Amino acid sequence: MNMSQFTNQQSINNSTFKRKVLMSMMAISIGGISLSAIAQSTAQSSQDEIEQLRQEVKALRAMIEQQQSRQVTYTAQAAIAPAAKPVMKLASGAEFNLYGNVRADASYQAEGGAATRMYNQINAVPLEGVGERSDEFKSTLSATRLGMDFKAPVGAGDKALSAKVEVDFLGGAGLDNLRIRHAYMSYANWLIGQTWSNFAIPDYMPETVDALAYAGGAVKRTPQVRHTSTFSPATNLVLAVEDPKDGTITGIKQRLPALTARLNHKFADNLSVSARAMGNEKRVNEDEEMAWGVGLGAKYEVVPGTTLKADYYHVKGDSSFVSYANPGVVRATNGDLLQSEFDSITVGLTQQFNDKLRGTLGYGYMNFEQDNGYVTATANPTAINKDLWQAWANVFYSPTKPLSFGLEYVYGEREALGAATNGSTKGEDNRINAVAIYSF
Repeated sequence: MNMSQFTNQQSINNSTFKRKVLMSMMAISIGGISLSAIAQSTAQSSQDEIEQLRQEVKALRAMIEQQQSRQVTYTAQAAIAPAAKPVMKLASGAEFNLYGNVRADASYQAEGGAATRMYNQINAVPLEGVGERSDEFKSTLSATRLGMDFKAPVGAGDKALSAKVEVDFLGGAGLDNLRIRHAYMSYANWLIGQTWSNFAIPDYMPETVDALAYAGGAVKRTPQVRHTSTFSPATNLVLAVEDPKDGTITGIKQRLPALTARLNHKFADNLSVSARAMGNEKRVNEDEEMAWGVGLGAKYEVVPGTTLKADYYHVKGDSSFVSYANPGVVRATNGDLLQSEFDSITVGLTQQFNDKLRGTLGYGYMNFEQDNGYVTATANPTAINKDLWQAWANVFYSPTKPLSFGLEYVYGEREALGAATNGSTKGEDNRINAVAIYSF
């Protein structure tokens, strides 16, 4: 091949190569345009899916926030009223709730009182060598309680008429008889009905497993009309007229109600006190004497979880308010009415170990004036006392909210104002108490 032919052939080859390159570039360009279109289509589809997913997440977040808001509201309400009961409505429009407990008490009595009653009876335990009872087991469900609270709107505004009815089965000497504990109605600052006495209140008594108070305490409920005057958030005055039923005095007649007053004051969040006074007429046949009394109680939270309670009474001529007192008046042979007089105190320390366990150490004491005329005028001097005292220790365990179990040891003595035929003036109360409570 000559040079001219080689040059022509090379030119042909270059043209062919250029066509191939051009065709390849066109193919690549067309492919790129196609891929770009596909990518744009895929990107648009992905963008739509992402937007849809974003909307779904937004809706889910709103649902979660709404649920959290409801939970916060519920938690706040629970914190304000953790013990709230289900409220039911009557046809009249009044609201009411039902509450109470099933309570089983048991006691092992090493030394103590009558077999017919297992709860505290320190003022009447047998004297040594005179019909003592020992090594006895007792049990009862008589302290089981049932109650209802009512509330109904009255007139304009937000004032409401409220009422309470509460019963248990501690009525009668033999127990197991239905009795009214509380039955009253209240409106604004007024209360009418039966509830805790305005003079002998249980607020400052140390806690016990025994369903009744120990020496120096009071568990008195009376029919009454009561009015409360509030001077400040920390101070109020409660005045009442009460029916001071007194079954310990033979031949007593009631002509006038007792007048009681109670001044409550809270010095700080951890200290509250109550000063009380009482006066009533004791009338036997046509003779009368004025009975009176004063009381002072205090509750002090020493540190969080540790609470000290103390309550003091001085009473003359009355046995209806403070438990275990001698008869307030007796009639002498010449017809005169002679009055009993006493001082009493209870003090106790309660420790809350945790949210399920607490315990109390307590002591109670009563001292009665020795009046020879009063003793002589009493039909049975061995049945009235010079001194009473009791000391106790207990623990309560609540594994869950409705259940509570208690165990207690109590020891006490009484000294009578008159000696038995064997010369004894001392009686003992020595017991172990246990309780199981289901509250609703």
